[in-house]
Order: sequence, then structure tokens, then C-alpha cells
Amino acid sequence: MDLDLITSPEPDDVLHILYLTAITAEAMTAALAAGRRQMDWVGVYMLGCVTALGGGSVRDVVLGHYPLSWVAHPNYLLITGGAALATIAIARYVHHLRHMFLFLDAVGLVVFTVIGCKVAIGLDLPFIVVIVSGMLTGCMGGVLRDVLCNDVPLLFRAELYATVSILTGLLYVGGEMAGLPYNLVLATSMSAGLALRLLALRFGWSMPKFIYTHDLH
Repeated sequence: MDLDLITSPEPDDVLHILYLTAITAEAMTAALAAGRRQMDWVGVYMLGCVTALGGGSVRDVVLGHYPLSWVAHPNYLLITGGAALATIAIARYVHHLRHMFLFLDAVGLVVFTVIGCKVAIGLDLPFIVVIVSGMLTGCMGGVLRDVLCNDVPLLFRAELYATVSILTGLLYVGGEMAGLPYNLVLATSMSAGLALRLLALRFGWSMPKFIYTHDLH
């Protein structure tokens, strides 16, 4: 075999593979949330799609970036909805894979964040908007899921979630602005964000809570 014909995948190709993996995992975890709320199969399908694709959709609507990803790539609806429905068949076994889903959720958070930042950078938007774009992409799918399930969104609880997204975005955008090699920026920002999220899960790290119990009346 001619070794010259063997090429490594481009970083953006790897990012796309990670994206597909992440939206599949997000859809499956959303299906479990739908099951806990005793939703019908249509609800399972819709919640899977909304959770996996909602962050990017909110970002694109806010930034005026069209078409939305699932409009440009309708197969995303089949992937996420199909993954959600498939979860129904294997739900009784999924609790054995809890750690894997937590890991994939963390991967999804940093991947979505980087993609959100890339979109905003491509639109030549200000620094702060780029960071917010990354956070919207990384976090809003979960917010929509929790709202639809009548839960307090994870983003607004004490867990290190939005913080991880912001850190990932800052490292990615900072590296891009500094003109560092793209591969290095991508690997460093995603690895740092993933490490922080996993360490937070392992050791229970959280943000300070605001607790106010006094009645104003």
C-alpha cells in the first residue's frame, strides 16, 4: 500500500464526528428525561431533537445565521430523533452506561461551545458575542429540555456547566486571536474544558449558591 495515500483526518472532520456523536448522546439522555415524565413517543422524538439541536438553533436565530443547521442538514433530525426512539428499546440497560453518558455530555458541551464560537467568528462578531455564542450553543439545548420537562435548568443550578463553556470559549477564541496553530488551539481548549467538567463531576465542584429566605412583606 502506498503510504502517501494514507492521510490523517482534518481537525474539522474530527470535530464533525464528535458533533454527530454528541447530538446522538444528547438525544438519548433527553429520551430518558422524557420517559421520566411519561411522554409518548412523539414527545420522546421531539425532546430528543430539541435537546440535541436546540442550542445551535437558538444561537443561529439570535445571530441571524441561516439556514439553521437542521434545515441545512435534515438528516440531523433523523439521527437525533432516531437515537431518542432507539433509547426506548434499551432504556432498562442504560443505567449501566451512566458514566459513559456523563462523559459524552461533557464532550458535547465543549464541542458545541467551539462550534458556536466558530460560527460567530465567521460572522466577524465582537469578542463578547463570540463567547456568548459558544455558551448558547453549549448550554441552551439542555435548558430547553429542562424547561419542557418542568425542571430547573441545569445551567441555573450550582454545577460547573456554563462556567466550563465560557472557559472553553475563552481558550479557543484567545488562541485564535493570538494566531496560534489551529490544531493546538482546538485540542487545548477542548481538553481543558473537558477536564474541568469531568473533575467537577468527580469531586462535586460547584459555583456558590445565592440563598435568600426573608419575606419582603
